[in-house]
Amino acid sequence: MSKIIVITGAGGVICSALAKALAKEGHKIALLDLNKDAVDHLAKEIQVAGGIAISLAANVLEKDSLNAARQKVNKQFGSCDILINGAGGNHPLGTTSNTHFLEEDLKKNEGDFKTFFDLDTEGVKFVFNLNFIGTLLPTQVFAKDMIGKKGCSIINISSMNAFTPLTKIPAYSGAKAAVSNFTQWLAVHFAKVGIRVNALAPGFFLTEQNRTLLTDKNGDLTSRGKTIIEQTPMGRFGDPEDLVGTTLWLCGEGSGFVTGVIIPIDGGFSAYSGV
Repeated sequence: MSKIIVITGAGGVICSALAKALAKEGHKIALLDLNKDAVDHLAKEIQVAGGIAISLAANVLEKDSLNAARQKVNKQFGSCDILINGAGGNHPLGTTSNTHFLEEDLKKNEGDFKTFFDLDTEGVKFVFNLNFIGTLLPTQVFAKDMIGKKGCSIINISSMNAFTPLTKIPAYSGAKAAVSNFTQWLAVHFAKVGIRVNALAPGFFLTEQNRTLLTDKNGDLTSRGKTIIEQTPMGRFGDPEDLVGTTLWLCGEGSGFVTGVIIPIDGGFSAYSGV
């Protein structure tokens, strides 16, 4: 059965792959992103392949922008059945330079060197707002369409950082932990009106945001990239297509009794103790 699916952050690597896969299943896809050019291109790609998609500029941190997008979705497609909260990301100002703090770090004065004590408040706020508020506001707007209907669900994008925080990125780890907690809260809150709420927790996927952290200019692994691969039993980074199967399952009737779960898709990273 065709459903109307709204995807925020749809211009990103992961969500664009999900959008294409869902369109192939016959669903109508509303692509929302701050970067209108990115979703314009994606919508055309989906349409050329025979799918149905529209592209809309929307800011997940501005409710008026989301309400305007909802009106356009309702006018062109109808009311939203499934919301995928894909907008998110990290910021350099919420990231430390080293994995561990050493006493001599206090004496370093390089402009781009950051210890925990140098983390920028505005950078940390940006990361929390983008990931948590950027999940809360679209849910407030589009979940209203789901009231009184069957087969509706919300899929959030968490991270393996939410289970165990990674070094160097405290803001992002904390923000994704908030998304996971919020997913469980929403699942309980909406259970009586039939809206299921779950989350994907991707492991390490190469995206434009983390590519420079995991690979160098030649495409070779950085030391951090090597450590990740060594700790991933399947021995590789994830591909966006690796998220498709779980997403299709969560969108379909086969997961009708599944709500409030955060599903790791990480090549075994969370199961490996390192020994």
